[in-house]
Amino acid sequence: MAVTASDAEPMPGQRKRKRQQRDETRRAADRFAPETGRWEMLFETQDELEWREYIRRLRASDTQIDWSAARVDTFCGRLMQPTTYRLSLFVRDGGPHQGTLV
Repeated sequence: MAVTASDAEPMPGQRKRKRQQRDETRRAADRFAPETGRWEMLFETQDELEWREYIRRLRASDTQIDWSAARVDTFCGRLMQPTTYRLSLFVRDGGPHQGTLV
């Protein structure tokens, strides 16, 4: 009798890895929930070289930014619109850190 993929046991560590990924996704959803704050656009451009240079300078000069709370969006324009690059940072609402970047 042949063993099919659905009959086989999970690969070693696969169950733990999937659980960790699921937990991390849940923590991120809680951390960046709309009721806890908002995303503020920090920089936007359609020039990829300008984009890369801005990120490089920001990483070198601003050590206060929590990069785990940064969101990089790339809007692909295809033929009609040029591609747009955007950097946003999560800003918490209320509490002792009101109006500060996370």
